[in-house]
Amino acid sequence: MPTEVALLESRALRVEQMGRVDVLDKVKSLVMLPDGIHVRTDDVARYFEVSTATVRRLTDRHQEELAENGMRLLRGADLQAFHSDMVSLWVGEGRESYPQAAARLRVYTRRTVLNIAMLLRDSDIARCVRAYLLDAERDLRAGYAALEHRVTRVESCLAGVGAALQELGPVLGRMSHRLDSLDRRLDTTHQVVGAMSVRLGHVSENVVRIDARMDEIAHNLKDLSRRTRKQR
Repeated sequence: MPTEVALLESRALRVEQMGRVDVLDKVKSLVMLPDGIHVRTDDVARYFEVSTATVRRLTDRHQEELAENGMRLLRGADLQAFHSDMVSLWVGEGRESYPQAAARLRVYTRRTVLNIAMLLRDSDIARCVRAYLLDAERDLRAGYAALEHRVTRVESCLAGVGAALQELGPVLGRMSHRLDSLDRRLDTTHQVVGAMSVRLGHVSENVVRIDARMDEIAHNLKDLSRRTRKQR
């Protein structure tokens, strides 16, 4: 788990936190220029409640790192174009005038300000920003640890299931064989029942024929009996 000192000393650790610019507004509102993207050295100093000289010394010492995270030093045509854009936005917001730098202007993005918060030692605001970052890192690591524990438990359960399935394999094989044998016996039974049904159908036809013949014999006997009585 990184500490505040480690964050101050390690550029690699600071790089890992560069996406957490939301932390800045949790500590204090950062007043941006009208474009909503940049702030000036004076704005950075007011945010961290330090002097502009302190900010300049810090940016001089860590110029390369801060430049990678959005810090720019504007001069000449770039400065004029930037001023032109800011003036139009500034007037559009109903402000009276836009303060312009004479020859150069250093501007910063939110990423740069967050970078400064991880470098500036003598600022209570910077310490609060670092505390938020470290607390978030601690919570994230705790979440990862809990997730890893749950994954480990699932893996252990799956290992038990695998062993049980291996033990059940032969049993399931035997049951499958018995079920196949039962299916064959049922098929044979169905065939026998079908044959018996056919034979019973033939027997029923024979019974009908015999019944008809008996009726005929009975009728002949009645006729014979009547003729016999007449002859007497």
